[in-house]
Amino acid sequence: MTLAATPTPGAKLLTPTDHTLIMIDFQSQMSFATKSIDAVTLRNNAALVAHAAAGFGASTILTTVAEKSFSGPMFEEITAAFPGQALLDRTSMNTWEDAAVIAEINRIGKKRIVLSGLWTSVCIVGPALSAIDQGFEVYVIADACGDVSDEAHERAMQRMIQVGAQPITALQYLLEMQRDWARTETYDMTTGIAKKLGGAYGIGITYAKTMFNAHEG
Repeated sequence: MTLAATPTPGAKLLTPTDHTLIMIDFQSQMSFATKSIDAVTLRNNAALVAHAAAGFGASTILTTVAEKSFSGPMFEEITAAFPGQALLDRTSMNTWEDAAVIAEINRIGKKRIVLSGLWTSVCIVGPALSAIDQGFEVYVIADACGDVSDEAHERAMQRMIQVGAQPITALQYLLEMQRDWARTETYDMTTGIAKKLGGAYGIGITYAKTMFNAHEG
């Protein structure tokens, strides 16, 4: 049997409209003990994810744990991308066990869940395993998560992958939603986020545009 290729994107690729992003516990108290990723990189990657989701209009839930009494405010880099959006504060470590969060997931009604947050082995593993158990597809933005050690983060990632979670990165999340530079309506937004938050790739975009007026399309 001969296969015939077609210019059609794979069904597992994310689009702006097919998933709910849940950003979990990006808070001071949780970040103090995070050692698997440095704080600057963590904040940058979280900001990249937040601004990508906001820019593309992806459904997003922002949730905290014990914000007023213990863990502190969510990173400003995230909340700035969603001005006026309410934060769903929880007592449960597992976001999936919070009734308000589940009500919002059901209201949005997407079968795919994308997770990022602190810590990987607790606050990401909990909802990932719970969502998969209930038939959802789960993606985890690995470099927009962190844990108390490299070992804790890696074991958590492996545990989730073994039951079907798909690992991606922050920059991958942005570029997967753009996916074609001919999509001019989101071109400037995507390259703008990349220039500001995309690390060396962003520096390259700035250089190419400044020196040669380069354009990816």
